[in-house]
Amino acid sequence: MSKDDPKDLKEAFLDRMAEYESREPRPLLDALAESGVTLPAPEELDDAQIGAKLWELIHWLSLAGTFLHNTDHLSDRELYTELWREELREPAVLMPEDTSFGYHIDMVGSGSEEHIHLYLKHYADERTRQSWKEDWPKDEIPEHEDPPYDRDRRLPKREFRTDGGPVM
Repeated sequence: MSKDDPKDLKEAFLDRMAEYESREPRPLLDALAESGVTLPAPEELDDAQIGAKLWELIHWLSLAGTFLHNTDHLSDRELYTELWREELREPAVLMPEDTSFGYHIDMVGSGSEEHIHLYLKHYADERTRQSWKEDWPKDEIPEHEDPPYDRDRRLPKREFRTDGGPVM
């Protein structure tokens, strides 16, 4: 197969889509439990424990091909709690053996008014903020504010993923 041959690329894409569609979506919490990762309820952990458990979770997720985005507005406790109560309970398709595949969880990506506000306030660059103002002139654009935490730059990225993730 040639990377330059559009026919081969199309076939490879269709094969990957067929593989994805053949997988049964399931909550990430189930995959975690099957891999031996325990996630206590947030209220069972003190602040030091929650930070350690959060990074354990982040690293496990990356091995499984799942990546977090836009988390710097949340403390470790807030992020762990939101993941534990909501995001990890959502059905997802994982393909840990395919290092080019990634499942992404954007902590301001729901499209809700609150998430749009947080995105524009903490994450959007000036060009995006201007474009938003032009497209939705009645919307109030919050002043930019650096997020209170500095985690996103340390989060694992799909580009650096290697083979050998856990089999789910």
